[in-house]
Amino acid sequence: MSMGATGEQFESINVTPLTDVFLVLLVIMILIAPLIDKSELKIKPPETLYAKKDEATKGINIDIDKEGQLAINSHYVAASDSEKVAATIKQLVDASPTGKDMHVTLNADGDAKQKYVVEVMSAVAAAGITRMRVATRQQNN
Repeated sequence: MSMGATGEQFESINVTPLTDVFLVLLVIMILIAPLIDKSELKIKPPETLYAKKDEATKGINIDIDKEGQLAINSHYVAASDSEKVAATIKQLVDASPTGKDMHVTLNADGDAKQKYVVEVMSAVAAAGITRMRVATRQQNN
């Protein structure tokens, strides 16, 4: 089989080297995937130019610092168990005259991990609250 002859066509492709490369890439991806920790994503609170404080309506204020410690209405709560956080929020809702119509304001530290914010949001939803807002920072001009 000479490649230079006229009228002769290339009839076969050897796909074995290509398959080997894909298998090596697949093994590398399988080994690297557990090392990627999605809980290390940082939270950046939104910024606004014209923020106004709405003090007329009372709600629940939840602060999260960078270590994941929670403060619900300025009282620290052990955040190790989301059920405990949900129970604390449920007690505040039951004690409020507005009940489930109250809102939750979530204020996360800029260095807080995403998993802490998601756990708090899940606890708030488990407590039956459907109105949640994220506190913003005022931009400095």
